[in-house]
Formats: sequence, C-alpha cells, structure tokens
Amino acid sequence: METKNQIIGLKELRENTDFYINAVKNGGSFVVVRKSKPVFRISSADEDEGLWETAIDFTKIKKGGVHIDEILSRI
Repeated sequence: METKNQIIGLKELRENTDFYINAVKNGGSFVVVRKSKPVFRISSADEDEGLWETAIDFTKIKKGGVHIDEILSRI
C-alpha cells in the first residue's frame, strides 16, 4: 500500500490511529479530510528537517530523561 500523501478521512484516522502512526514512522504521509475538504497533513517530523532544533537532550544528563518537576525546581 502506497502511503505517500494518501487521502484519508478524519474518522478513519481516529479509528485506526496506531496504524497511521506506524505508517508515518515508516515514511508515510497523509492528507486528512473532513466532509471532503482537506484539514491537515500528517508526516514524520524527520521529513521537516531544518525546522526542528534540539535545544537540550535530557537523556544525556540522565538515562531516560529528567522529570519536568526537577527542571522546574531549578529555574
């Protein structure tokens, strides 16, 4: 099944979320329609390279990351 820019309904996405999450992880992208009108597109964040920047990788500080309460208590 080709999953690049495939058109799916919002109800279909809601009912089969896990399927679409896995498809996006594997390079798929989807245009989601509601009442036959495009509403949004879902794709991997990796596909938009250059738009995301890692400010801090908390897994390098502590395996599994750092709890938000610990961070907030220090600022």
